[in-house]
Amino acid sequence: MSTPTSPTPTDGPRRRRPYATRVPIAERREQLLDAALAVIVSDGYGRVSIDAIAKRAGVARSVVYGAFDDLDSLLLTLLDRQQERAFTRLLASLALPGSRDGSEGRAGSAAGADPFPEPDPDPDPDPASDPVGFACGAVHRMAAMLREDPDTWRLILIAPGATPPAVHARVEADRERFRRRVASWIASAAAGAGAGPADAGPPAADPAGPGAPAPDPEVLAHALVASAEHFARLALTSPGTIDTGRLTAQLRLLLGALWPAAPAGPVGR
Repeated sequence: MSTPTSPTPTDGPRRRRPYATRVPIAERREQLLDAALAVIVSDGYGRVSIDAIAKRAGVARSVVYGAFDDLDSLLLTLLDRQQERAFTRLLASLALPGSRDGSEGRAGSAAGADPFPEPDPDPDPDPASDPVGFACGAVHRMAAMLREDPDTWRLILIAPGATPPAVHARVEADRERFRRRVASWIASAAAGAGAGPADAGPPAADPAGPGAPAPDPEVLAHALVASAEHFARLALTSPGTIDTGRLTAQLRLLLGALWPAAPAGPVGR
């Protein structure tokens, strides 16, 4: 008669699934969006998954599915959030009188103290009567955005591998919105340049001479936005290579050729 065998003892207590502390759903969604952003920045879109996001956030898969229906809905929500953070503030950095979002001013300044503060022109020069000073002020505000939220701008300016077509389309649509804002500023500056203050006397003569072509806002907007993106990528990948003082000094030199009647202002501001 055989003797009943006793259950084989286990090597140790059974591993338990990660336990996520119960938090408000809005806070949980933000945590998961932050985790997804971290995965995309470090590994690219091709490696993002529910499992990867759960692991980065330190929660179980069920927690992710409790906050979002699926991976697509999570990524679309992330894209909406980062778009709001980035492009709304970017448009505000070049806000013109009467623009729809001009009331936002320097949005985002309450997000936290800038660890690398730089002087910002104050008050802002008028975009029409002092386009050079206005452009330099915009450069300072854009540089602050890069320092304060570099991961968002890496997603936009240094597209990770396997970026979904929907993301490319959204980014390009926002880029076009910004180009239109820049073109509108150039047109405004071209119309007001040379007028100067009321007591400044007659406008300065066109240095290019009669019949010279007028500034083309669309062409110049493409050139300026492409240049801004180049220097933004440089700031993200090789910080300190070209500081804002050097950049704005050269910007004054270039734009001063277009609008020589604009007040010169202090170099490097």
